[in-house]
Amino acid sequence: MKHADIVIIGAGPAGSAAAATACGLGLQTALIDARRFPRDKLCGGLITGRSRRNYRDIFGLDMPGALADRKTAPEFHLHGQPLGPINDVPPLDLTMRWDFDAATHAKAIAAGAVDMSGHRVTGLDRAARRLTLGDGRHLRYGVLIGADGVNSWTARQLFGAAFDRATIGFALEIEAAGAHLDPAAPIRIDIAAVAWGYGWRFPKSCATTVGVGGLMARNGDMKAAMHRYMAQLGIAEDAARLKGQFLPFGDFRKVPGQGAVLLAGDAAGLVDPITGEGIAHALHSGQLAARAAHAALAGGGPETALRRYQRLLRPLHRELRMARLLRPLFHVPALQRRLAPAFRQSTTLKRQYMDLLAGEAGYGDILRGLARRVPALALAHRAGRPGPP
Repeated sequence: MKHADIVIIGAGPAGSAAAATACGLGLQTALIDARRFPRDKLCGGLITGRSRRNYRDIFGLDMPGALADRKTAPEFHLHGQPLGPINDVPPLDLTMRWDFDAATHAKAIAAGAVDMSGHRVTGLDRAARRLTLGDGRHLRYGVLIGADGVNSWTARQLFGAAFDRATIGFALEIEAAGAHLDPAAPIRIDIAAVAWGYGWRFPKSCATTVGVGGLMARNGDMKAAMHRYMAQLGIAEDAARLKGQFLPFGDFRKVPGQGAVLLAGDAAGLVDPITGEGIAHALHSGQLAARAAHAALAGGGPETALRRYQRLLRPLHRELRMARLLRPLFHVPALQRRLAPAFRQSTTLKRQYMDLLAGEAGYGDILRGLARRVPALALAHRAGRPGPP
């Protein structure tokens, strides 16, 4: 293949969503990934209602039940103390990224994308709109979409660095197994298991995914925090199985690309800084990037793709800004002390949080609800700042 209307680097959820959408719009599409599928990926694998809705919108059918374990009663803790039960909530699913990414990649190829997995990109000539592959071949594009993760090669070509080390997060994770682990146990999320971050225990039929993640600049020894969390959960330590990865943590790129080159998913920093949700935003941003590329190629020229993409991303960027406004509530000790009783005592707040994950509510709803219950936040909300330090 020597030319494609759209070339996508990275065939995870964002890239596969972009490829399936582009093919549905009649565009010749190449989907490149340095690895072949299935392949491993560090991720808790939480599939929210928002993720399921985006999956259905992009691929035209519900996500297969075989890809996930369904949970309906999550548990939230703060400093190890429970924040009260949350019942009768929209269901959450847990998946193994090995399976999920292979399935979405297969959907993109079935939609008509040219499968170029197993090929590494080594050069980018933006003036000629041409990529160089590891085997020396060249591939021209109309619009290029970089969906190649937090360590994005594409972002490095555009901006010199894939992310800002002062604001990036970092996560450690393990797939734990053993008779002491219960696949039917509820999801558990521990706020403040690390500084400006959280821990998670996601029981699945094949293993239990356990991890911690937070701002790297606030955590000098993430391994020690991970060991403490595993001990708290009663999970035997096995450092050989620890996986680590940088984690976008709310510091999304305000300008996600340049001209005819767009960034989607983790490459654009589109991860919720409170819930850690990334799959839903990856799917959605891949879809939006493909739509922007199609509009640019149909009229106005490839260089207009970024402007069109930014316009489509405005609602998502607005939600992430609102999440950043609320984030200190979960991570600043003085505000945590105000949040904990409000969250523990309010069924409404818990329900709103779960509706947020289901895609049925936004951060504005939660902010207004909290402002009525936490006086310090009410003052901060009126002043337009995140609250006292």
